[in-house]
Amino acid sequence: MPTYDYVCQACGHRAEVFQRMSDEPEKSCPECRSKKWQRLIGAGAGVIFKGSGFYGTDYRSDAFKADAAKDSPSSCKPESCEKKGCPAKP
Repeated sequence: MPTYDYVCQACGHRAEVFQRMSDEPEKSCPECRSKKWQRLIGAGAGVIFKGSGFYGTDYRSDAFKADAAKDSPSSCKPESCEKKGCPAKP
């Protein structure tokens, strides 16, 4: 559930309200009970995946994955490797 910022045009009170996206915006200021309570438009927040099942590399492009596979030591063949410091090079 998102957090919305509100400001009262009458008394200047500001607050963050945690509510569902489907909920109606609040109508009155909790401080002065004025009906000039207004929800502000915010920048929002990016999606953050938390937990043990998410990794930063899960959503990489196919081109990135192909380049990473070329650079991995398991793809090197000792007789044809020309990379400096390659672990597969004798």
